[in-house]
Amino acid sequence: MDPGATPAPVTTGRSGRITEWRPEDPAFWAAGGARVARRNLYVSIFAEHVGFSVWSLWSVVVLFLGPEYGIDPAGKFLLTAVPAALGAVLRLPYTLAVARFGGRNWTIVSALLLLVPAVPMAVLIEPGVSYATLMVLACLSGVGGGNFASSMANINLFFPDRLKGRALGLNAGGGNLGVPAVQLVGLAVLGVAGAAYPRLVPAVYLPLIVLAALAAARWLDNVPGARNEPGALRAAARDPHTWVMSLLYVGTFGSFIGFGFAFGQVLQLQFHDRFPTPVDAAWLTFLGPLVGSLVRPVGGQLADRLGGARVTFWNFVAMAGGAALVLYAARDRSFPLYLAGFLALFVFSGIGNGSTYKMIPAIFRARAAAEAERTGDPEAARRRARRLSGALIGIAGAVGASGGVLVNVAFRQSFLTSGTADAAYLAFIGWYALCFLVTWVVYLRPGPRRLAGV
Repeated sequence: MDPGATPAPVTTGRSGRITEWRPEDPAFWAAGGARVARRNLYVSIFAEHVGFSVWSLWSVVVLFLGPEYGIDPAGKFLLTAVPAALGAVLRLPYTLAVARFGGRNWTIVSALLLLVPAVPMAVLIEPGVSYATLMVLACLSGVGGGNFASSMANINLFFPDRLKGRALGLNAGGGNLGVPAVQLVGLAVLGVAGAAYPRLVPAVYLPLIVLAALAAARWLDNVPGARNEPGALRAAARDPHTWVMSLLYVGTFGSFIGFGFAFGQVLQLQFHDRFPTPVDAAWLTFLGPLVGSLVRPVGGQLADRLGGARVTFWNFVAMAGGAALVLYAARDRSFPLYLAGFLALFVFSGIGNGSTYKMIPAIFRARAAAEAERTGDPEAARRRARRLSGALIGIAGAVGASGGVLVNVAFRQSFLTSGTADAAYLAFIGWYALCFLVTWVVYLRPGPRRLAGV
């Protein structure tokens, strides 16, 4: 071998044994780095997809809980809210776990943790089970929500900056597809076995969870030298842009996951004459999460062309319009308009996921340029920007996932107080209006403090 040549990533034939990793080096990347990164990406997408499906299990299981379970609609909305809550809480520690334990090691552990909710669900869910037991099982399903954060943090380490956007978009989209996938599994179980066997839905995922852990053990790698930036989370938490972007992400990803969990129940409650049984509702519930997942990369592409803040602003205007259409259709009892409005909400929540994530590095790039001009040290400014950008993504991801809780709580409270979801739709319209106003004031309003390129 030529002594001046750049070696490929060194492995011993068993994954997890990379001894060096320099993705920004073109020679290193071409000599084998790209192949290793792609292998890790594909396995990560599969493991994250299974995690998202387990996180979303209760969006399907509640459709099986008929009168013999003795649970009213408010109780069912609570069962779909608690997985979202635990998933949101776990996102930050899961992000940090990748650097602490290694991406391969943590993916194996986080995949096996999915058995904690799935096994008892496959055993215990049947008529006569207590509501408290169901609440515990629903809460445990939240472990799947943390997998997204650790998967994104891990894949971020493998790719050079010029390819991160596409790789992270594929990883996120593949994970989000776990929501419609589990609903299709539920539809298949309902169609084949009927509503009497909810335990079959988590049972389908038991071999997939084991397969994800085995695939991670066989084909994933730990990136050497990965570490959590000391003080980055504290610094990001003190930055006002962290909380502005977290608010916007509650409106986009929070809406996506919240509507994904609640859509089947809402259909049955709003149009019970059209959807008297779970099977009748289940064939439609996967459509919204499916289109929302598939359209997510479009938000990033539009943000690249038009600017993230501009796309996010008009996206929230469109989401407010979609929620207003849903409210009108619900009051007018027009199912076609209602479905069109809800699908629009899913589409625009997916686009907003992409555009808000694109805004985060753009914010810190703009500030780094200003800092470099002021200090004369562009490299230090870029390092600080990358450090804060990564921490902000972790915080915003955790806070944004809490929107899934808020959506389900809003539906629960609305049905409890008035028997309709009208109050919830009004709350969504108000939130989206707040989001587009904040986007304009902070990132689009002309003035000397406006950040260029956001």
